[in-house]
Amino acid sequence: ANQIEGGASVIDINMDDAMLDAPKEMETFLRHISGEPAVARAALMIDSSNWDAILAGLKNAQGKCIVNSISLKEGPDVFLKKALEIKRLGAAMVVMAFDEEGQATTFERKIRICERSYRILTEAGIEPRDIIFDCNVLSVGTGIPEHERYGIDFIEAVRWIKTNLPGCYTSGGISNLSFAFRGNNAVREAMHAVFLYHAVQAGLDMGIVNPGLLIPYSAVEPELRDAAEAVILCKDPSATERLLEIASRVTAKTAEKEDIVEK
Repeated sequence: ANQIEGGASVIDINMDDAMLDAPKEMETFLRHISGEPAVARAALMIDSSNWDAILAGLKNAQGKCIVNSISLKEGPDVFLKKALEIKRLGAAMVVMAFDEEGQATTFERKIRICERSYRILTEAGIEPRDIIFDCNVLSVGTGIPEHERYGIDFIEAVRWIKTNLPGCYTSGGISNLSFAFRGNNAVREAMHAVFLYHAVQAGLDMGIVNPGLLIPYSAVEPELRDAAEAVILCKDPSATERLLEIASRVTAKTAEKEDIVEK
């Protein structure tokens, strides 16, 4: 209910835990929330790495759901079989940019896998409107050169998908972007605001994010905004170093405020 009040239009439901019977818990939970008026305002995303849990979710949820997720990781035959079962049960599907070789990290691999997935699904009769591509939001600002283009490559992959794969949607797990700054929420929220601003302009339809923590692009402090933008858009080689320096100052200010409150 708090997520819906915060502005969420889709609620992700995941019961994956070694201590739980995921299919049974999914069935029980979805039947329990079916009578909640607030829940009816949002679509349900049935999220699991357990295929039986996904099927249990789809069979016990009201309305049109979204499955999170399927991919070409196990090959085209398994991929299509799952997709057709999802279609039979009346749901849409998140398709990850994974294939038999693993996760797509570059622009070229992202668009190649998404194009291949789109062709397989649509040729089998699945409507493009039921396909949501997640082309992998990955961490930037890590100091590792190979990670420098992760932000801009995601944004440009979204732009390519919306231009070249008509009728489908795009999504991404926004918090993945800022994992290198765990513990510094001010910097993370600023990075998310900047990233969403550019990704939405490129055509991003959905973002997996806590809606209560979102801040608008225009509200980000200018120095922090420019530094985050330089990292995300891979503008210059010193961008990460500059953002790390600003992040350390933000952390110090936060610690100072907390110390004053405690005293």
